[in-house]
Amino acid sequence: MADLDIDLVLAPVDGSEESQEAVEYAIAVASEYDATVHAVYILGEDVARAIDTGAVDEDEVAEDTASFTDAVAEQAAEKGVETNTSIAYGFSTNVKTTHPGSVVLDTAEDLEADFLVVPREPVSGTPGEVLEKAAEYVLLYASQPVLSV
Repeated sequence: MADLDIDLVLAPVDGSEESQEAVEYAIAVASEYDATVHAVYILGEDVARAIDTGAVDEDEVAEDTASFTDAVAEQAAEKGVETNTSIAYGFSTNVKTTHPGSVVLDTAEDLEADFLVVPREPVSGTPGEVLEKAAEYVLLYASQPVLSV
């Protein structure tokens, strides 16, 4: 079996407990392979619509997501893992093909990620979590190895 060559682990997050668990696995993989973790915060449909209509200020959303991504960076630093973060719209009011799964795969391609860690659908079935809609799509279409947790 060939060894994996992993330089960048992509972890899509949405602030949920499931995405926090995925980050923990991403950090563990990155630590093992001396890689960097990139956490991309995927904004949900409600937030994307609110920004588009001006009901929510984009800068406020960025500040809100920063608390989660800052915690990711702190957690990674404790393990000696470098992190980068970004924010992406998981939905578009103009482009029908934009959804969380395609955003994750596009981000992986743009960043040349070598490994993906995606949260699985929560057992509770709580509606509205952004990434629960992405996991199956990413598992089906990713060209990189994927760990679904």
